[in-house]
Amino acid sequence: MNATTNTAEQAHNSDWMDHAIRAGLIAYGVVHLLVGWLALQLAFGEKEDSASNSGALHYLAEQPMGGVLVWLIAVGMFLLVLWRLLEFAFGFRDESDDSKRWRKRGTSLFKAIIYGAIGWSAVRVATGSGGGGGGTDSTTAKLMDLPGGQLIVGVVGLAIIGYGGSLVYRGWTEKFREHLDAQGQSGKDGSAYVLMGKIGYIAKGVAIAIVGGLFCYAAITHDPKKSGGLDQALQTVLEQPFGQALLTAIALGIAAYGVFCFARAKHLSR
Repeated sequence: MNATTNTAEQAHNSDWMDHAIRAGLIAYGVVHLLVGWLALQLAFGEKEDSASNSGALHYLAEQPMGGVLVWLIAVGMFLLVLWRLLEFAFGFRDESDDSKRWRKRGTSLFKAIIYGAIGWSAVRVATGSGGGGGGTDSTTAKLMDLPGGQLIVGVVGLAIIGYGGSLVYRGWTEKFREHLDAQGQSGKDGSAYVLMGKIGYIAKGVAIAIVGGLFCYAAITHDPKKSGGLDQALQTVLEQPFGQALLTAIALGIAAYGVFCFARAKHLSR
């Protein structure tokens, strides 16, 4: 093992990295609280910003000291990216099953991409170069134009549905408990944290699965405009019978996930 690799592995296992992860989780929690708030506004017809990660950042930027806060969100997200990349490179060495170890490492890489996308969006908002729109349909249109593009969009949709389903599963089975230390799972506070996690994972998973469903629908109809991000998925929920009640529940659930991020930062276990 060369010196660079050894230094990177030491950084991954350091107390400094624990502090960096906590800062990133707080930033991630803030984003989810804002998305939940915007989704709640959408449910009651008071929406001005897109109920998405990008919309949440734009909303934050408009508040007093908002520019500074958005930069802090960006830094927090990139700290989470660093953690997940180091975890991808050096994590899960105690896992005896090679396939399971690499599956976990792949999950870490996937999460690094998600955090990086939010961080980059925060940088664009902070520098004034990020537009208010999502641009998901234009991305889908580009994929559609590729050879086998319709199939690619369908596969992307199924992958998104799978990710959403995995979040619902983790919420329902409470597998997320592994992210909290023993103190974070005990007593009245621990019970509240677990409840927030359960509600949050399930609500977020449902919302993401709907996004995947929109991609699949776009693939079937060969119409990129039928796809969409989180904001369009929540709009779709609102248009259903009892849509306002369903969207309110999802909005509160996404906010609950944000609260769980704060609990996880306080009682970090990795």
